[in-house]
Amino acid sequence: MHAWLCENPVGVDALVWKELPTPEPGPGQVRVRIHAASLNFPDLLVVQNKYQTKPDLPFVPGMEYAGVVEAVGEGVRQLSPGQNVACLAGTGGFATHALAPAAQCMPLPAGFPHMDAAAFILTYTTSHHALVDRARLAPGETVLVLGAAGGVGTAAIQIAKAVGARVIAAASSQEKCTLCRAIGADATIDYSQETATGGWRDAIRRLTDGQGPDVVYDPIGGEFAEPTFRSIAWRGRYLVVGFASGPIPSLPLNLALLKGASIVGVSWGGFSRREPEANAAALAELAQWYAQGRIKPVIDRTMPMAELKAAYARMGARAIQGKLVLVNP
Repeated sequence: MHAWLCENPVGVDALVWKELPTPEPGPGQVRVRIHAASLNFPDLLVVQNKYQTKPDLPFVPGMEYAGVVEAVGEGVRQLSPGQNVACLAGTGGFATHALAPAAQCMPLPAGFPHMDAAAFILTYTTSHHALVDRARLAPGETVLVLGAAGGVGTAAIQIAKAVGARVIAAASSQEKCTLCRAIGADATIDYSQETATGGWRDAIRRLTDGQGPDVVYDPIGGEFAEPTFRSIAWRGRYLVVGFASGPIPSLPLNLALLKGASIVGVSWGGFSRREPEANAAALAELAQWYAQGRIKPVIDRTMPMAELKAAYARMGARAIQGKLVLVNP
């Protein structure tokens, strides 16, 4: 097998494409022949030693991938060789083969291609947990999605529409806003035209008839957080999903009091570990929505696995719309 190995987490340039022994699965594990792996923002952080989880060195990055089970370890009953799976194992995806805990592999139904499956679990389960579970989003409510052209943002747009909500998508260019409208957003705001200190709150007021959004989905943090929270509707729910822009914002708590609003933390990882049955039910609903054509991963482009460093550069430049997927021949 070959894999991108991180022996020193000082950045992307330190990754090395190496030939390694093909491993045999241990108890509870499966070996997957990887067909496709998606690039997620935590994949960038982890090779820079900036992610909250720090794998033992050396490690192979790549949180999320899809392929075919080649071998199963002792005690594995739910999967068998030849089965198509999607895996969210935290590491291992940027390679030709990986060992994954069987419990972290999702059997793929017929008609679910590896390309889509590799870009599905992390973004869609995060957005489903945020909007359906944590926010209790109801039909007819208005959702403002920040960072809407990214992986979790495009998933959030589709899930909100599947629930029956109205969606306002905020993105950093007209091209990205066009993508958001194409996948279901009812209205868009262009960050490059409306800044956090000039025009942003006016745009929100205009698009919500002065009421503000019922739910804010925020995976970016930074300077837009406070003015957005100031614009939220009465009984609004502000979903703290992540901090892709870098800075972690501080929100004045008196704003929550004045609006009767909630600041809601979204930790899908914690949810999936602590409430596995609820997480399984969410995955089942998402798989059903996919089969019905109500949701589908937005694939920015595919690139050969050997071009991982170029893929990272595209992510670092914030040029990805939806998800970038790396493929093995």
